[in-house]
Amino acid sequence: MEENKNLSTRIFVGGILILVGILLFLSINDMINFRFSHVVFSFPFFLFLIGILILINSRNRVFGTLLVLIGGFFLIPRIIPGIHFDGSLIFPLLLIGLGIAIIVKHRQPTRFIPAAGTSNEGVRKDYIDDVAVFGGGKKVLVTDQFKGGNITAVFGGSEIDLSRCQLAEGEHVLDVLMIFGGSDITVPREWNIIVNVTPLFGGFSNKLMRDPAVPIDTTRTLVIRGIALFGGGDVKNKF
Repeated sequence: MEENKNLSTRIFVGGILILVGILLFLSINDMINFRFSHVVFSFPFFLFLIGILILINSRNRVFGTLLVLIGGFFLIPRIIPGIHFDGSLIFPLLLIGLGIAIIVKHRQPTRFIPAAGTSNEGVRKDYIDDVAVFGGGKKVLVTDQFKGGNITAVFGGSEIDLSRCQLAEGEHVLDVLMIFGGSDITVPREWNIIVNVTPLFGGFSNKLMRDPAVPIDTTRTLVIRGIALFGGGDVKNKF
């Protein structure tokens, strides 16, 4: 499944580069009458592409769809002469769309499954759903059946400590979306971690330090995937 997503991402990014290159070549040689730079090198086109990448790589479908719609809406007058929209509306609409995405996401039934008991030092839940917008903080989880979840950081940051958790059997996904923000994720040394985060003007570092004395449990896998746009983070062990 993850290999198919990575292949889809590579095909999409490669296809966009090929298409842009062909259009640029034809435009430079006056073979087509296309306002290349006016369309391709524009903020609406950037939003549109980011939305597509989010839909491919992330489970944040609402936010990805909103970016595609907003970007596509403001691309129309750049492609079709005679149609005019006020470009100053892009940022307000983007903020409105982000707010709608956050509200809709938290109105959906939560997948949190409380474990037995509570702790003053950590939240006992099998899934994580953390959102940091224009702020952030630290969250410590405690469970013996961690099954992934979602981490969103927009103009904010978060520290997620999973070092006191045990990973449930099988493969689980931790979906991350970082836009002008970031998240630091701490995991136990024995966890089998696969990082498939797509960086776009950002980055996500794998800082895991493997100890030969601590065997990796390959029957339990956590896949960290998503988008790092003008932001980033890392996954590391606790020393």
